[in-house]
Amino acid sequence: MVSWNRPLPGVRLDMPEQQLIPGCEWHISPLGRSYFVNHNTRTTSWKKPVPDRPAGSLTPECIIEGHSACIWSLACVDTGCNIMSASADGSIRRWIGDGEPIGEPWRSGGGDVGSMAVCPDETMVVSGSADGRLRLWNMEEGGVVGDPWEGHSADVTCLDWSPNAQEVASGSEDGTIRRWNPNTGRQIAPPIETGHGWVYDVKYSPRGDKFASCGYDRVIRVWSKDGKLLIEIKGHDYPVHSLCWSKDGAYIFSGSGDRTIRKWQSIDGKELVVLRGHTNIVRSICLSPNERHLFSASEDCSVRIWDLNTNEQTGDPLLHD
Repeated sequence: MVSWNRPLPGVRLDMPEQQLIPGCEWHISPLGRSYFVNHNTRTTSWKKPVPDRPAGSLTPECIIEGHSACIWSLACVDTGCNIMSASADGSIRRWIGDGEPIGEPWRSGGGDVGSMAVCPDETMVVSGSADGRLRLWNMEEGGVVGDPWEGHSADVTCLDWSPNAQEVASGSEDGTIRRWNPNTGRQIAPPIETGHGWVYDVKYSPRGDKFASCGYDRVIRVWSKDGKLLIEIKGHDYPVHSLCWSKDGAYIFSGSGDRTIRKWQSIDGKELVVLRGHTNIVRSICLSPNERHLFSASEDCSVRIWDLNTNEQTGDPLLHD
């Protein structure tokens, strides 16, 4: 299986319906370097094209730089004042909110760090790498705790802690979900063959009695704590990349390559709302603490905020270059 993080040379990396911006294509050269074909300007460049920023649009308060490759995962810690990032450059970094780095980068030697999750009490961090291993880190010391957790046969793409911090769930490009005891680093149950192909996200319910997963096959699946399939939720037209639960566990939200965000009843999979506005893959979603708003990040280079009372976008998109 070819990993998204290690594509074959000489191929196109985007799909026609999911272009960076309309009229542009992303390729990789035989030497492994990305290049971009812009049919609008009839040019080819090593530099990634970006959408035009509308006049008067909001600009970032701070731009944090330091990683040398794609950032795959972010987390807020210390009541949101500090930030953690995991990158394809093989490192995890910590930052003060104003962009100053905290200490040295954490490096595991496992290749791309494609996923990361912070323990509910913020004392530990678990990461997943391209070598198929998970690693547990001590937040205060910044060092790996024990040996890597082994089991997956491909990149670890997603991670989540159970609400009581007694379990960690991991999803992988090998198509499985595995659950781990963080105290021992051992699996607590047989792996779940999800049927997703690649597993893009896994999320425990707020009570921790079930978890949801999504992936390449466009289906959301809800599993019991003992790994039994409870329900399949269908409706997206392209792979599903991100999930989140409402606090009461009654609803699941999903973001997809079909450019939509959808709200579902978790008990029966009934579709309740479809949010449209993004022009490319929706990679990540999360709810605000009071659940009045949903935040979404997309490959259209924007973050958007949605009012869940009106199911409309609030304000202008927040644009990345």
